[in-house]
Amino acid sequence: MNAIVTGYRSGIGKAISEKLQENGYNVIKLQSRLENVTSLEKEIKDILKSNDIHILVNCAGVGIFEPHETISISTIKKLIDINLTAPIILTKLLLRSLKKCKGHIINISSIEATKHSKYSALYTATKSGLRDFSLSLFEEVRKDGVKVTSINPDITKTDFFDHLKFKPSEDKEAYLEPELIAQLVLDILKIDGVVTDLTVRPQKFKIEKSVPKK
Repeated sequence: MNAIVTGYRSGIGKAISEKLQENGYNVIKLQSRLENVTSLEKEIKDILKSNDIHILVNCAGVGIFEPHETISISTIKKLIDINLTAPIILTKLLLRSLKKCKGHIINISSIEATKHSKYSALYTATKSGLRDFSLSLFEEVRKDGVKVTSINPDITKTDFFDHLKFKPSEDKEAYLEPELIAQLVLDILKIDGVVTDLTVRPQKFKIEKSVPKK
């Protein structure tokens, strides 16, 4: 079966891509930048000429956690484009193929989609939008046999935090591993029913200050 996983170069997306490949899935790796809609649309059309898509995992994401008035307009646009607009557009471009295959869409949202945190208004808006898009889309396409899942991971130890002012604690009970999320994706794909919404959290909440990488 063919799968498209965005964000496959690092973090959770890389772990999901590798887990799917290890279990016999053919992962098609997009080369277009998700913000470039024209290029993305052309690439998807070219892929669909010779491939059906059975699984779409929207995993690419960026974060910023700063006072809202300090965030540049270009950064606001980039965050919305990558975290929310790109998954919605990709889903639109692939939906007919996914319906044909009775496929599965898995959107990697965030714990922030389920709560409200200081300095997270922009990020939360994008991830809440993605989660609600997932839940609403399922009601639309369930009659066509398409499954839609939103996974909302809490703090996960990846390079997501390289450019932020905080990072997971070294306490192993205070963060998730990307391989855990990848295994959950595989498990969700195998069950007969539909997991529409899944939140995963570590046992403890502990973060540390860090210096963002340039």
